[in-house]
Amino acid sequence: MTPGLAEDPAGPERTGDEQSPVGEQIPDGDAIAPESPEAEQPEGAATNGTDPADEEAATGDPLVEMTRERDEYLDLAQRTRAEFDNYRKRVATESEQAVIRGRTEVANGVIGTLDNLERAMETEGVTPGEALAGGLPEGSPVTLQGLVVAYRDLVGALASAGIEQFDPAGEEFDPNLHEALQALEADGTTSGIVLEVMQRGYRAGDQVIRAARVVVSK
Repeated sequence: MTPGLAEDPAGPERTGDEQSPVGEQIPDGDAIAPESPEAEQPEGAATNGTDPADEEAATGDPLVEMTRERDEYLDLAQRTRAEFDNYRKRVATESEQAVIRGRTEVANGVIGTLDNLERAMETEGVTPGEALAGGLPEGSPVTLQGLVVAYRDLVGALASAGIEQFDPAGEEFDPNLHEALQALEADGTTSGIVLEVMQRGYRAGDQVIRAARVVVSK
C-alpha cells in the first residue's frame, strides 16, 4: 500500500465490460429471474398430447377389443335384419295393393258390359239370377241365348279374379254396401229394407268395387 493513500472501502470501480451477477439489480431495469429448465405442467397431464384412455384401449386386453368388435358387428346385423324385414313388408303391401288395383281395373272394364247385358236379357224376360242358374229359356232365339252365355262367361271371369256380384234384395240397408236411389213407402215392411235392386253390387273380399244401387223402404 502506498503511504498517504486511503483505501477505498467500496472496492475498485467496475468497468463497463464486467457482467452483473445473475439476479443482480440492473440499473434502470428489473431484476431478471433465472429461467427454469422445464415449464411446470399440471399434475396428471399427458406429456405426449394423447388421451390416456386411448393409450389404454390401444394397449389393453385383446379380449376387450374383440368383445367391442363383436358388439359392433351384432348391432350392425340386427339393424340390417330390421331394415330387410321392413323392406319385405313394404314390398308385400305394395304387391297386394297392385293386385287390388288390377282387380278394380278389370272389374270397372267389365261391370258396364254386364249392366248392358242384364238390361238386354230383362227385356226378353230373363233375370240375371235365371241366367246364372245354368238353363236357357225354352224356345228362346239364338240372340238371347248368346246374351245369356256371354253374361255367364263374364261373371265367371270376374269370379276367377276374386270379384263377385252381390244382390241385397230383402236385406237391411247398409251404406257401406248399398247406394239408395229411392225411398218408398211399403206396407208391412220396416224402414231401411232393400225393396228392389236396380244394379247389382261388386266386391273383391272386403273391398267394395261398386255399391249395389237399390230402392229402400221408408
